[in-house]
Order: sequence, then C-alpha cells, then structure tokens
Amino acid sequence: MIAAAALVVAGALAGCGGTTYFAGRNLPPSGLTNRVLIAIQNPSAYTRGALTFVDAYYDTRSGFNGKPGSFSISGYSSALPITIQNMPEEQTGIIYGSGDGSVISINYGTEATNGSAGSLNGLSSSVFATRNQGFLFAANQSARVFTVLERSNGGSFPLSLPGVYRVSVNQGGSVALAFEQNSNYIYYPRKLTAAQQIAYSAGSASWPKAAVDCEPQNAPVYCLFQAQSPDNVDATGNYYGAPLVFDRPVKAVFSPDGGTAYILNCGPECGGSKASITPITVAPMIFLIGQQSGKLPTNAALASSTVAIPGGASNALVDTTTLYVVGQKPQQVQGQALFAGNLTVVDFSKSPAAVSNSIPISDGAPGAVSRMLLADDNTLWIGMTQCTNGVRAATGQSYGCLTMFNTAKNAVTMIEPYIGDATGIAGVTGLHKIYTAEGGQVYIYSTVDGASIDNQYVTVTGTAYDVAYMDGLTDGNNTVY
Repeated sequence: MIAAAALVVAGALAGCGGTTYFAGRNLPPSGLTNRVLIAIQNPSAYTRGALTFVDAYYDTRSGFNGKPGSFSISGYSSALPITIQNMPEEQTGIIYGSGDGSVISINYGTEATNGSAGSLNGLSSSVFATRNQGFLFAANQSARVFTVLERSNGGSFPLSLPGVYRVSVNQGGSVALAFEQNSNYIYYPRKLTAAQQIAYSAGSASWPKAAVDCEPQNAPVYCLFQAQSPDNVDATGNYYGAPLVFDRPVKAVFSPDGGTAYILNCGPECGGSKASITPITVAPMIFLIGQQSGKLPTNAALASSTVAIPGGASNALVDTTTLYVVGQKPQQVQGQALFAGNLTVVDFSKSPAAVSNSIPISDGAPGAVSRMLLADDNTLWIGMTQCTNGVRAATGQSYGCLTMFNTAKNAVTMIEPYIGDATGIAGVTGLHKIYTAEGGQVYIYSTVDGASIDNQYVTVTGTAYDVAYMDGLTDGNNTVY
C-alpha cells in the first residue's frame, strides 16, 4: 500500500496530478502532461538555437526538487528557430530555423527530433507542413521560388514566382496558396497526371495559359497556376479568363471544413486601396491528382462576394463562421502617416456577412503577420510587432504589443504594457493561462483577468521567439502566423 501511494504522489508531482495521459497518448519521458515548448535563439555563445520546454502546470523549467534542472528536445541544433507549427493531435511540431533555413520535425511523445522535414532553397519567409506530414510548402523569397516538397519520396519542386513571400495551407492539406508581395493575384500548385506531364514537357509554349511555371521543365510533375476567372472555355474544357483580381492579398484562412478560403486583402497598409475579405471555394485548386471539382468564380462574382473591412485585414482567425480580422489602419498624426491597430469581427453565418465596427487594439507593423490565438474564458489574444511605431505611442496613449479581447463581450479587456514585440502565444487549455514570447523573454498571463503570473521559474537564457502548448487538445491550439 505504501508503494502504491508513493506512485500516486510521484504522478501528481510529475505535472498535472496523474500518471496517465489522454486521447491514447503515451506519457512522455519527462513525465510532464502540460508542456509549453519554447524556441530560443542564441541560448549561449556556442549555440544559435535550442528548444526547451517547461512544466506549464507548475510554471517551472525544472523537475520536482530541481531534478532535472531543465527539459529540452534532444537532438535539436538548428540556428535561430523562429516558428513552431504546433500539431498536438499528431504529437508533432515543425520548427523553422531562420538562421540556416532548416525545417525540423520533433516528436512530442519522445521529446526528440525526427530529423529534417525537408531541404529548402535558401531562407524562407513562410513555411507550412500538412498535418499528415506528407507535404511541405515554402515561400523562398531570396530564391524567388515557391517550393513543393513531397516528404514521402523526398521530391522537391521549386516553382518560379518572383516576389513570393507568404504561403497558406488548408486544414486537410489539400490546398496551398502562394502570395506575392505588392501583387493583386494569388497562385496555387497542382500535381500533374501522367498525360499532363507528357503534354507539358515541350516547354512553356506547351503549358496551360494559367501556368506560370512547371517543373522540372523537361518532365514536369507540378505546375504553379495563377487563379483565373472562368470566363472562357477552350475546346478541351480548360477555362482561362482574366486573372482573379484582389487588393494586395497577403494570406488565406480557411473555414473549419477547409472548403472555403477567406482571402485577406491587406489594402492600404500594404500599398493597396481597400482592405477586405474575399471568400472563394478551394475545390478547383486542390493540388492532389483527380480531386479537383468545380470552377473558380468570375471576377464579377468575386467582387460581389468581397466584404469590406475598414479597420484593415492582414491576419485573421476563424472560429466556426466568425472571423476575427486584424489589421492596421493608416492615420495622419502630427503631420506624419502612422498606423493604428484594429480588430473587426465578421459573421459569415449571416447574408450579407455582418461586420462589426473596428475595435482599437495594439498597433503594429503594417502588413506584418500578427499572432492570434483563442484561449480559455472566451479570450482572443493578439500579439503585434513594432507597436512602438504606431498611433498610440505617438499620441502619448498607453500602449503595448499584446491585446486581450473577450469574444463573449466583443470588447478589449486589456492591452498589456510594452515589454517588447509579441512574437509567440500559447494557450494552456483548461488551466486558464497563456504563455507568451515578448521582447525575447517568456511571460505568463491569466485568461480570467489578464493579470501577470509569476514567470521567474520559466525565464530563459537567450531570445525566446515562439512558444507552443505541446499538450493541446486539438491542432486548433496553434498560433496563427
């Protein structure tokens, strides 16, 4: 009986008070069941990158009685990790290192790396893996290519697209969209059938009119297409009208079933005219062979379905049929053009879509990808970068880079004081708190009232750049990049 009691006590001390895990997951080697992963840059003079994790139940970096002194992902050694694509359902994280262009897969169950997730062409400004780990997509701005990487066979297909800088992938991993900087168009890859590979192998003259590149050119496997309006149909049934026209599109977020892409038109903050959201069906753009269906809308239909967002639209988070849209609205302040952060709530369950008034939030860099995450207690957390350059700072208002928004009350309840750029957010589900990476350090906040929680035992040496809750219930517990 004494031995059994000792096991129960040991289990409680290991993390959240139990010796078993949920959803059929195995208890990891650390024994922790509430782990927040931290991507750290320059943790020492001899190491440019590290992945550590902390006990998010007790908010400590070490084990019980200080043993072990810290927890880390074994085998990780890449330079300057910048993003964690968090997939707790698959017990996987994909880490992109901006110092060496590495993409590393880590195993949450073993708390070790799975090795490289693929080799890319130079440094990337946007990288996403599909949840089934079968494909990796990257915008390689320096190499001027959009890369499709098939992880099952190691095939890599860099498709030329000068100016490409953003990638968006739907939940099912069947559609990938590419976005060019300072452009009004979007692009999508498609894998070719055997017959198409032969037909398109004679160079660009043999490609479909909408194709901007097919690779390899002598025996193409993938083509990258510009989204076209189906105004004209040729004798073989292919339709090539004018390109679909957006307004400085920067990314897409997807409906819960992955079937609708909400294109974010950045508008004025990205050098365009009007910020808006354009919903389009993704079925015609599926990249897998033989799974496409239907047609893209005409430009006229596209224009009629577009929803104006006066506060700006550079990032968004989808919650069923509600979109929380974040952007920066230009304003003239003291003779200079500055930007003010805004949140707009769009309800697509209504026809036409209901759009709220713009709600002031933290300012940020125009066109930059903010961080967004839904957490406990009906809270939406929004992290910005360069919030010192906005309207709030210039006019002497209280400002910071992290906003807490109550989705039930549709009101901002807290803008945290400035401590640096907010580059990562992790929601510790069920424990009513979030972890953040701000100004290169780790902080903790209550989702009940936004109060700071003691972070002295989770601070790190080096620059904390991103955080992720490894033990989230679903893949939805993932910072929106």
